[in-house]
Amino acid sequence: MATTIDAPRAKTPAKKNTNWEKWGWIYMRVSGVLLVVLVFGHLFSNLMIGDGISSIDFGFVGGKLANPFWKVWDLLLLWLALIHGANGMRTIVNDYVVRPRLNKVLRTLLWLSAALLILLGTLVIFTFEPCPAGADPALVASFCATR
Repeated sequence: MATTIDAPRAKTPAKKNTNWEKWGWIYMRVSGVLLVVLVFGHLFSNLMIGDGISSIDFGFVGGKLANPFWKVWDLLLLWLALIHGANGMRTIVNDYVVRPRLNKVLRTLLWLSAALLILLGTLVIFTFEPCPAGADPALVASFCATR
């Protein structure tokens, strides 16, 4: 009985695809931890420091958004929360929507809505002006210098 030895096959380099599910899973864990810190920091600074909930009004929000530290804090909170939520919803859609076309439509709508909310929220954070120049003094807040 003759035995033959097969020549080793040349290995073709494996195609390097990005494992989006793995990165989505990692993002959910990292963003979840960061969100806990950001949310509790936000709640502590708004409710425990100063006069508590009774001090939260238009002036309080205007004062916080005038500070670059709080702009970055709120921006991180906005971006991480919206992407975290959209990724969670994407997982639910992938798990429960079995029709491929409907799945793709729902995921596209989901990411478009998240992108729109991120864009609008970012614009509000960076363009919010509680005391606009040249505004009618009867229409601006009481803490503005034009009043």
